[in-house]
Amino acid sequence: MSIIRKAEAACCKCGTNNEITIYRSINTAENPELKEKVRDGSLFLWKCSSCGQANLSRYETLYHDPDKKIMIWLLPSGSEISEAQMHSITLHAKAIGHYTLRLVEDTGSLMEKVITFDAGLDDAVLEICKYVTKMEMAAKNREKAAEIMNAPFHFYALTGEDGGRMITFMYPYDGKMEQVSIGYNVYEDCTGIMQRNPNIKPGDGFEKIDAAWVQSFIR
Repeated sequence: MSIIRKAEAACCKCGTNNEITIYRSINTAENPELKEKVRDGSLFLWKCSSCGQANLSRYETLYHDPDKKIMIWLLPSGSEISEAQMHSITLHAKAIGHYTLRLVEDTGSLMEKVITFDAGLDDAVLEICKYVTKMEMAAKNREKAAEIMNAPFHFYALTGEDGGRMITFMYPYDGKMEQVSIGYNVYEDCTGIMQRNPNIKPGDGFEKIDAAWVQSFIR
C-alpha cells in the first residue's frame, strides 16, 4: 500500500519551515494517479508558503507497480537501511511473483526507470545501448571523446512503430541539453549481447543498473 506522511522541510531560499507531504511507499495499483506525478517529478516538488520558491524533496521511498511487477527503491545518498530490511522486502517480492528490483539514488533516476519500464524496455539492455551509442559518438568526435563518455545519458522516449521505432536519449553537452536517437535495431542487438553473455545480467535482489554497472563488465 502507499504510505503517506507529513514532515517538515526548510526552504532552500528563505529557510522557512514548511509542512510537506512525503511518500514513504508508492503503490500504483492503489494510487494510479501517483505514477504520472513520479514520471514528471512533480511528486517531489513543493512550494514554500513564505517566498514561493520551488523546492525538491529528498527522501527514501519504495515505488511499487504490481501490474508490471516492478519495485524501485529510491535511497538518496546518505540514507541508511538495514540489510535485514532489504532482505525482507526482497523475499516478499519473490514470494508474490517474479519481480524486477532496482535501486536508485535520486529522483531523476527513479523517473527514468519508471518511464523505461512503462515503455516496455529492459533497463539493463538500455544501459548497454547508452554505452554503445557513446562509443560511436566518441569515435566520430575524438577531441570531445572523454566528455561524451562521461556524460550522463538519460532515456527520454520510445517513438514510432514497428521497424521505424526510435529510442531517444538526452544528455548535457557544452552547457546545454542535447539529444540523440538510435534505431530500435540497436536495442535488439544489445539484447542479443546480453543473451550471448549470461554473466551480463542483473541479480535477483535490489541492484543499481546504471553506467557503472555496464562498466563493471568491460575489460
